[in-house]
Amino acid sequence: MTLDIMTIPCLSDNYAYLAHDPETGDTALVDAPEAAPILRALDESGWRLSHVLITHHHADHVQGIADILARHPATVVGARADAHRLPPLDIAVAEGDTVTIGRETGHVLDVSGHTVGHIAFHFPDSRAAFTADSLMALGCGRVFEGTMEQMWHSLSKLAALPEDTRIYSGHEYTAANARFALSIDPKNSALISRARAVDAARTDNQPTVPSLLSEELATNPFLRASDPALKSELGMSRASDAETFAEIRTRKDNF
Repeated sequence: MTLDIMTIPCLSDNYAYLAHDPETGDTALVDAPEAAPILRALDESGWRLSHVLITHHHADHVQGIADILARHPATVVGARADAHRLPPLDIAVAEGDTVTIGRETGHVLDVSGHTVGHIAFHFPDSRAAFTADSLMALGCGRVFEGTMEQMWHSLSKLAALPEDTRIYSGHEYTAANARFALSIDPKNSALISRARAVDAARTDNQPTVPSLLSEELATNPFLRASDPALKSELGMSRASDAETFAEIRTRKDNF
């Protein structure tokens, strides 16, 4: 059996997630943008919170943790490299470490770039990766603290996961990301179809996350910096993959 995963909209465009093992009752919360909707989800589901998994230090991912822990004491897990600016950790982890939720083991990946010390959690049995503001649906996080090469390296790790992995990212940015993607990759038929589906989902106020990694590989320009067709479209056929990624990210920053 695999984890039951609940998507919880928070703030104006954030997502938190509850990952529940139905056999043991263990439940992990991934990030806490605000307490109220998460507490409501726990009350309505009856799930017992056992862990809080933190991806990075930005306030819109951690500011609800204290209020949640006041009602639901749990083991807090976060990056050792980021511990100085995270809520107090019970377990500090780094790439290669694992976390256990019920019967399932999750693997920690260092996906620095958006911030230095950003981590992701990959649960292979559930085919789920919680990527927060590293890999997003049709996008990636702005490179605030790391370097462009570092971010490309992080995204390349995530791109190497099994293609049937579902990507649970931190924000509902997909419609805006689709508009940008079409501006640099206008001939991509898979992208054109996906952009239409995203628009339809958002018109119905439906979330566009999680997304399948296979879909991201076909349509997300930030994962396609090595694609000769996209490089040609950008006039960067001779550029390295990291240089192409940097150009795409810079264009998005100015879009």
